[in-house]
Amino acid sequence: MKSILLLLYRLISYNVKVIFANKFIYFVLASFLFFAFIILITVLDDPDFNEAVIYGFLVFPGLLLIFYPMAYGIQNDDDSKMLETIFGIPNYRYKVWLVRFILAIGVAMVILIILGNIANMTLFRFDILPMIGQVGFPILFISSLAFMLSTLIKNGNGTAIVVVIVSFIFFIFAEPLAYSPYNVFLNPFSEPREMSEFIWHTIIFKNRLYLVVASALCMLYGIYNMQFRERFV
Repeated sequence: MKSILLLLYRLISYNVKVIFANKFIYFVLASFLFFAFIILITVLDDPDFNEAVIYGFLVFPGLLLIFYPMAYGIQNDDDSKMLETIFGIPNYRYKVWLVRFILAIGVAMVILIILGNIANMTLFRFDILPMIGQVGFPILFISSLAFMLSTLIKNGNGTAIVVVIVSFIFFIFAEPLAYSPYNVFLNPFSEPREMSEFIWHTIIFKNRLYLVVASALCMLYGIYNMQFRERFV
């Protein structure tokens, strides 16, 4: 059991280094600083803290954490001359890319739990795990979308630009679609007063279902694109 745990630790630590290109500590610091910056700006506005506000606080650092590994993952492997090795592994698209994707999401969730605990102790009392679970839906979708785009564009900088533009468009439509199931950044803790609780929970369910389905489709299409090695090497 000890040897298995040690092997698992080495596997995770190695892939985390690859995913974040040996800059993991910088992304952690950036997420904490960004989180503190958002809180500082909000505190200066003298807000009424609630779960809806905390949800917004946690979404942005989560997106920051998954942005680099999803957008630059393929380019980093190309720069380090690892693409040929990866393509040589049977069923590589499942064993390598899927593992890295899960690890990137997992790392982001762990850091968000830490940030959630900080917010819970200093700003407003709330249930951490349900909050992090809800935050995970838009992060999962943006991650899958970024991975799919990276397999199409095959360039980190180009993918990053497109992901930023697409995310910005989602943010623009977040307000007009505030209570729509098609809002990527739907805040499930911001219940409208004039809407019945049943209808609101139905909207949340549909929204989360759409995000999960869209994430799965993006991931599958990205993995499908990775089958064609001649496009990348």
